[in-house]
Amino acid sequence: MDKKGENRVNRWLWQALKLLLVAAVVGGVIYRVKFAPLVVTEHQLKQGPIVAEVMGTGTLEARVKATISSKISGLLSKVLVDQGDRVTKGQLLVELDDEVLIQRVAIAQADLEAKEASIKRLSTDKKRELAVLKQATQLLDRMQKAIATRSVSQTDLEKSSEMFAIAQAGLARADAAIAQGEKELVTAEETLHYHRAALDNTKVLSPFDGLIVRRQRDPGDIVLPGSAVLRLVSTEELWVSAWVDETQMGKVDPGQGARVVFRSEPDRIFTGKVVRLGRETDRESREFVVDVSVLKKPENWAVGQRAEVYIETGRKDQVVLLPVRYVQWRDSEVGVFIAVAGKAVWHPVKLGLRNDKFYEVLEGVKVGDGLIIPLKVKKHLLEGQKVKVK
Repeated sequence: MDKKGENRVNRWLWQALKLLLVAAVVGGVIYRVKFAPLVVTEHQLKQGPIVAEVMGTGTLEARVKATISSKISGLLSKVLVDQGDRVTKGQLLVELDDEVLIQRVAIAQADLEAKEASIKRLSTDKKRELAVLKQATQLLDRMQKAIATRSVSQTDLEKSSEMFAIAQAGLARADAAIAQGEKELVTAEETLHYHRAALDNTKVLSPFDGLIVRRQRDPGDIVLPGSAVLRLVSTEELWVSAWVDETQMGKVDPGQGARVVFRSEPDRIFTGKVVRLGRETDRESREFVVDVSVLKKPENWAVGQRAEVYIETGRKDQVVLLPVRYVQWRDSEVGVFIAVAGKAVWHPVKLGLRNDKFYEVLEGVKVGDGLIIPLKVKKHLLEGQKVKVK
């Protein structure tokens, strides 16, 4: 064979060798994908107690709370408490400047006293008018008797009648003046009551025993009716208002026990109890509010702090416990994979109670069965697939 022919053969052999290498690599990949065992981790089913829970996230709130504000406008002169202070019912919390209102009360008091004096004077005038009317009545009676004997003239009778009419008119005027004076007296009393109430409103008292959690104003501020000065909460009952998915609504009832975990103390569990269910679902998040009373609070707490609640909805002592991460879904069927003779075998299961770690198994598998899942999270098991337990 000449040199050209030899080179041609060498090139052909080299191309064939490369094709064989590619085929080997592809074959190896296909074998690893199709035929090599999938490395899995195994869990032996055991029995134990299970507590089913519904979880919600919320904030610590006070059942009874109030915004301390003024009923009137004015200059804030004193704020006698600060946030963190405990207060008692009826304790003075806030004072407004009362100088002008004190003067108004004094003026209204003087006006009332003047109206009372006027009533006394009008009563005296009425007594005088009554006396004049009595004299005019007696004179008219005498004149009427005397006219029959012709001992007085018709002119004298007419004069006595005129005096009687004048006396009646004077008494009517006195009655009208007294009626008007009494109306003015009532107005003066109401005005005094109004100014005294306004003066009383310069002092704001605590409506109940509690804790000041926020101070929003300082002396020198101008306050308007309803504007917040302090925020007061009762510490008698604090609860976590937790948002729970509406799909869990049928499982939750007042009186159920709960455990509460505050984010400020994630390693401690506080005992709670469901006290109230919300009756309106948020239309965006599809969650409803469950109020869980905290039976014992953390040493340091704040209204509005975040917490998770776990509401107990069921409890059983001895059940087959299936870890949540071993549960598989195939279409709409729930089940698990078990390693049998080195292959993955699908077993549908029927589940009962659930918490964040385990399911209760009602049917499908038993204690001692070895459940498997891929060691690598992104891998998936198939029926009949070869597996290797690690």
